[in-house]
Amino acid sequence: MNHNMRLEIFSKFSPLKLLSVADTRFTSIIVMLKRLKLIKTGLPAMVISEEWSTYRDDDVEKANFVKSKLLNDNSWDKVSYIIDFTRPIYDMIRFCDTDKPCLHLVYEMWDSMIERVKFEIYKKEEREMSDFSVFYDVVYEILVARWAKNNTPLHCLAHSLNPSEAWLTEDSTRISPHKDGEISTERMKCCRRLFPSTEDHTKVMIEYALFSTKSGPFEDLTCILEISTMEPKLWWANFGAHTPYLQTLAFKLLGQPSSSSCAERNWSTYSFIHSLKRNKLTTSRAEDLVYIHNNLRLLSRNTQDYQDEKTKQWDVGGHEGDI
Repeated sequence: MNHNMRLEIFSKFSPLKLLSVADTRFTSIIVMLKRLKLIKTGLPAMVISEEWSTYRDDDVEKANFVKSKLLNDNSWDKVSYIIDFTRPIYDMIRFCDTDKPCLHLVYEMWDSMIERVKFEIYKKEEREMSDFSVFYDVVYEILVARWAKNNTPLHCLAHSLNPSEAWLTEDSTRISPHKDGEISTERMKCCRRLFPSTEDHTKVMIEYALFSTKSGPFEDLTCILEISTMEPKLWWANFGAHTPYLQTLAFKLLGQPSSSSCAERNWSTYSFIHSLKRNKLTTSRAEDLVYIHNNLRLLSRNTQDYQDEKTKQWDVGGHEGDI
């Protein structure tokens, strides 16, 4: 049985299609597992159908293996478990994999993500949160190694300049950035590099002390109340005039994306348009086509088919993938 025959059988039992996600895409395996869950009802019906019985003789061993997996509840439980404990990781990657300003949120999102992963694993293993889990320990080491590889002092500095304290209220064990030794060390490294002059560096340290202790120009009642309601960058625009060094830093860091994925998406679209068959396109024409391609994708999300999720399933990133 060739691929088209299998695909024809599958199409009879599922209105959705299996996505072909590139291996280089972030969380491509998780995307595929999620799609498997969406078409779960159609797959068992497919392997017990008459059509499947007719064509399985082509490769009996493989057909029986597929059938046993699709009809096995334990296999689907494992798929659900993988999706559950990787969902916090997936959500964080998806959030950071945009051109939204989120550099100042990476550090606190990391802590929240670790806690959510631990909760899902311990819930599955039916353990107390204070117990030791071998599997969680392995996952934790992998995540810490990845964080150590990608973490930069800018993450700590941006986190330190975020006036919002909502992150602290989520867990009583969390402490403010100016009380955290690791964050303070990385912030100092960044400030020394950005302000090599001793005089400027001293001024920045004084300004940060006023900001972190809510003293001087930051002890105003309106200033404190607006911390929880106003966007960080807008808050600095309103209340940071008396600390010009910190205000300038805040404007740069609190409005900065945490990845270059938005540019990479344009490069992918450009390579699709300016191919070997279209190698005579001028640069301006290719740029115009890239612009049209990306904006048509955004406009398509306002159509009724997208709202009814007829075409939404093909848009892997969805609204979370773009501003």
